[in-house]
Amino acid sequence: MEQISLKAEELFKIGNFGVTNSLFLTFVVSLILMALAFLVYKKINIVPGSFQSAVEIGVEWFLNLMEDTFGSLEKAERYFPLIATIFIFILVSNILGIFPGVGSFIIKHGATEVPIFRSPAADLNFTLAFAVISVVVTNILGMMAVGVLPHIKKFLNFSNPIKFFIGILEIVSEFAKIVSLSFRLFGNVFAGEVLLIIIFFLAPYLIPLPFLFLELFVGLIQAFLFAMLTLVSISLHTAVHEEH
Repeated sequence: MEQISLKAEELFKIGNFGVTNSLFLTFVVSLILMALAFLVYKKINIVPGSFQSAVEIGVEWFLNLMEDTFGSLEKAERYFPLIATIFIFILVSNILGIFPGVGSFIIKHGATEVPIFRSPAADLNFTLAFAVISVVVTNILGMMAVGVLPHIKKFLNFSNPIKFFIGILEIVSEFAKIVSLSFRLFGNVFAGEVLLIIIFFLAPYLIPLPFLFLELFVGLIQAFLFAMLTLVSISLHTAVHEEH
């Protein structure tokens, strides 16, 4: 049975920097998405084919969803690249992490065998980094809505004790978002990987298929949730600023 490790395993070092199997797959996902983006860009036609039509339908649906959240098509189009990138990157990472045969590629690392690939979201460093990026970017976008000082005043308001206390709660809320986003994604993906490892060990033929499809669905839902929570956070920040 494959060893279950909560911590991502190190594959090799570049100087003093250790490259783990989750980081290595993150790099692979980045290369795949850049290559696909380049190919799709080269294949764009005025008269769309079946694949381009499917992509355009998906983009339009996503934009409509964002427009309903923001109440503005202009804002939906402005923030679409960020939200779509988060969704696609996490989704592809989740899919490749549980792709059949991925865990079969192993290397010797000392006395132990280490899988070359591990789902990036099964590493808390990955999910924490994405959560920090999400919270920081939403606050930057909030600053861009009306300016730096009005945004900071939302967190540090000394005009009266009540507003000061509310500001403290807002600061705590931002840190709570980081914890919530990172642990929700990490917990679901890591638990799914553990489940698949156990099922494949106990019953390696046919029986794991329903669980594999279940984890694909979970990976899709978790990517969608992360993107939507970031979207809602942007909407709340910009809406609050626009009222001032």
